[in-house]
Amino acid sequence: MATATDYVDVDTARNARGLRLVLTRGVPGPWGESAKGIFWVKRVPYLRVAQEGAGANDELVAWTGHANAPVAVYDDEPPRSGWMDILRLAERIAPEPALIPDAPTLRATMFGFANELCGEMGFGWSRRLMMLDTMLPRAGDPLAGDGPAQTLARRYGYSRAAAAQAPARVAAILGALSSLLRDQYAAGHRFFVGDRLSALDIYWAAFAALVEPLPAGLCATPEYIRPFYVLDDTGARAAADPLLLQHRDRIYNEHLELPVRL
Repeated sequence: MATATDYVDVDTARNARGLRLVLTRGVPGPWGESAKGIFWVKRVPYLRVAQEGAGANDELVAWTGHANAPVAVYDDEPPRSGWMDILRLAERIAPEPALIPDAPTLRATMFGFANELCGEMGFGWSRRLMMLDTMLPRAGDPLAGDGPAQTLARRYGYSRAAAAQAPARVAAILGALSSLLRDQYAAGHRFFVGDRLSALDIYWAAFAALVEPLPAGLCATPEYIRPFYVLDDTGARAAADPLLLQHRDRIYNEHLELPVRL
């Protein structure tokens, strides 16, 4: 289990063994929170290494080749930044409890929906485009300038056209997740796939912050960030069955670390 409260610097992390996890300090980024949740469930200890959101992160780039977070580095193995690569690493380090179903149909369902949450142009990606759209200037070239919003917009493929399409994509994914979870609960199952916790439950618990963040007492999200996380698009919000947030709360209460340490 990760027990270190403080972050270590890059030099300390580079010279350490075991698992090092690069995280955006002070922000509940869903990709990072997912990685933390996976290693928490598996009781895998790790050192936390700070990444500055929208920053150059030159030392991290020199060490891992990545300016973003999360990045997982295990012993002398190559750094891993993709959500699926981090999950596969966790399964190898600690096979139990398994978070990838054995049955092919359940496994395909889990990975398919996980990609809808975590993958390029998925739920998290689309919500990020929506957030950036509220931060960027409405007049002129929205990518002009060197501010944090412009840096992230260039890094993650923002355009006004992509941002305009994002709410419909978010609504469709939330609708599909709602249907899957309703069917599972109706069949007497309390998880997204099968009858046991999978990585999809952890991914949703983390990404649900992009619908409604956890209460401040459970996750001290900076107040300037919290409004951007709240999904206030009427159509997209209506697609989220209340059961989704209830499920998020149960997964956190029964399986994940509370309060969340950012």
